[in-house]
Amino acid sequence: MLIFNRQEDLKNHLKSVAKENTTIGFVPTMGALHQGHLSLIEKSLGENQVTVVSIFVNPTQFNNAEDLEKYPRTLEKDTQKIENVSKEVLVFAPSVEDIYNGNTVSASFNFDGLENQMEGEHRPGHFDGVGTIVKRLFEIVHPTNAYFGEKDFQQLQIVKKMVEKHQMPVNVIGCPIFREQNGLAMSSRNERLSAQQREDASLIYKTLKTAKEKFGTESAKEVTSWVESVFKKNPEFKLEYFQIADEDQLLPIQEKNNSKKYRAFIAVFINSIRLIDNISLN
Repeated sequence: MLIFNRQEDLKNHLKSVAKENTTIGFVPTMGALHQGHLSLIEKSLGENQVTVVSIFVNPTQFNNAEDLEKYPRTLEKDTQKIENVSKEVLVFAPSVEDIYNGNTVSASFNFDGLENQMEGEHRPGHFDGVGTIVKRLFEIVHPTNAYFGEKDFQQLQIVKKMVEKHQMPVNVIGCPIFREQNGLAMSSRNERLSAQQREDASLIYKTLKTAKEKFGTESAKEVTSWVESVFKKNPEFKLEYFQIADEDQLLPIQEKNNSKKYRAFIAVFINSIRLIDNISLN
């Protein structure tokens, strides 16, 4: 399996292997890979002649320095997991210097308001960092297809918007959330949970599933009040937000419209570890 640490080396290799009609699949990650990531890699392998996986903890999308410092970095384990899926995958694991050339700052993006809701409201500058790194990676890899998990559904919509606005020839593909046996959405941050916390965190998905049932007969306001009450009764959690929004604009629901697709989004702290999840309500 080939591992590239410099973008020039990866570009040169891709030039040598990618012929005119070669499709390139791309899976951008921040490492600490789990089964959800591996499913994206398998999908890419099945749909493209070349698959590239990036492993890069991007500093410009962290608005919390402590979160950046504690983010798990497990490059050796990650490359072994990828190799177990396929030795044909190309791994791109650059340094911050190689990506940012000594100027580690975000560009500014306008995502037509998608960036102002939920994660954007609670993590100022986060989506400028996401837009900056994804755009740079797309410019390095020139993928035909790029694969993102729906756990970060807002991020998925923002990447699609960036591709549209910058007229980038990339097909952005959203893939289903992978969950642990107890329903907890798989996330690199789960590595920081104790065994007990990981079990307790099953409450998040259980709550989302019940919220979906309630949304069939109750108003969004009633569902939101119920979710808030659940977490008030469980003091080991701190609910940062719960929001029901339409999938396209990500705007908070005003009143139900049968022609719209809705999704419930949640962010919860368990101790200092922040977990997000979402569920389709249609």
